Amino acid sequence: MTNLIKGSAGAATSTNQPLPVKVAYCLYARKSTESEEQQVLSIDSQIKEMIKIADRDGLEIAEIRKESHSAKATGQREVFNELLKDIRSGKFSGILTWAPDRLSRNAGDLGTLVDLMDQKSLIEIRTFSQKFTNSPSEKFMLMILCSTAKLENDNKSENVKRGLRTRCEQGLRPSMAPTGYLNEKRKDKACEVIVDPVRAPIIKQMFEKVANEQWSGRRLYAWLRHEVKFKTATGKFLALGNIYMLLKKTFYYGLFEYPVGSGNWYTGQHTPIITKELYDRVQEQLVRSEINKDNKEFAFTRLISCGVCGSGVTACEKYKNQQNGDVHRYVYYRCTKSKDPHCPEGYIKEEEIIEQIVNILDTLDISELGIRHKFKDEITRYNKFRKIALGKNREKNPEPEEFDAKSYAVYLLTEGSITEKRELLSNLKSRLVLKNRIITLAVTVAQ
Repeated sequence: MTNLIKGSAGAATSTNQPLPVKVAYCLYARKSTESEEQQVLSIDSQIKEMIKIADRDGLEIAEIRKESHSAKATGQREVFNELLKDIRSGKFSGILTWAPDRLSRNAGDLGTLVDLMDQKSLIEIRTFSQKFTNSPSEKFMLMILCSTAKLENDNKSENVKRGLRTRCEQGLRPSMAPTGYLNEKRKDKACEVIVDPVRAPIIKQMFEKVANEQWSGRRLYAWLRHEVKFKTATGKFLALGNIYMLLKKTFYYGLFEYPVGSGNWYTGQHTPIITKELYDRVQEQLVRSEINKDNKEFAFTRLISCGVCGSGVTACEKYKNQQNGDVHRYVYYRCTKSKDPHCPEGYIKEEEIIEQIVNILDTLDISELGIRHKFKDEITRYNKFRKIALGKNREKNPEPEEFDAKSYAVYLLTEGSITEKRELLSNLKSRLVLKNRIITLAVTVAQ
């Protein structure tokens, strides 16, 4: 189309220049380096200034979009990605923004903008002081300015890492102080910590109770929550997982790793709460507890509940050395106190539990308690033993073995393996309950 313009004499002259294309601008404002309140103010300030420029230059703003997100990584900004999509669809053909670094601080997003210009989908980018169109020089300048912003980001990141590394070498851990310490609030003492006079003594007691009295994590949890009423500096109780994490912190005896998992260890300048020797003893106890937890299984755990507070029942074993050199093993069961740390239910020996369960079996019809097949298997194995080991063949017309379920159940409870005992009791129709050192069934089983 030929555009007619007026010459100096007022006559119409012809030119081959096309009519200017009408550009629909999307005003894009972004901020991500300050606090939330400051971000909102900064974004509104950008919008206000860009609207003035649009009014001055007669630009059509089709839509205003705001975003508070870093532009360091490619494809991470939801609003910006939607803007690119709308440009491809033809909804917008121009972008109005405060500065080039509002659009991109990474090579990926910058390359997408340049591609859209090459495809003539993006006609123009306007900033406060510059204009970029699909010309080689202006696209080159856009890439330089955005690349400069990326270089600034990269240098800033390296400077931060170098600063953190220097802090660590000075013995200062650059993060929040762990429970038992408090961060110094003075700016000239950044990253320095002081001992918390309220919580540090309790932290030390925790280590001592594990090392000297073999306390478990659950017992520490109950003690901290119900007796000491221990809370962190933020006013929260320690969870069981937090207690185990705390017991593994080397910071308490003066050593720390930063970043965690990096293998870079530093000696802190803070005052230790415990000694290295106490820490090592606690770690040995924790490992021992894990081994016991993984390898130890007891016959009646998870089959009995506490009749006083409703918690489960756990077990522990004790060994006693006799004067004649023999070692006797004793197994004791008790309430876990998970639902009530003050539950009064005491310890009971495994032998007492077996004896009481046998008495319970007297009141039940256990002929179909799922053990008849076990009895038959035992008889078959016994006959094989007689034939192979003793060389004795069974009689031609043997008497059929009579199945005595009660006797066989007692045999399994007293002489059977842990698996056999658990298998037998798992067939009970009701859960076993321990109350006042007496084992009963939770509900009455039909006779």
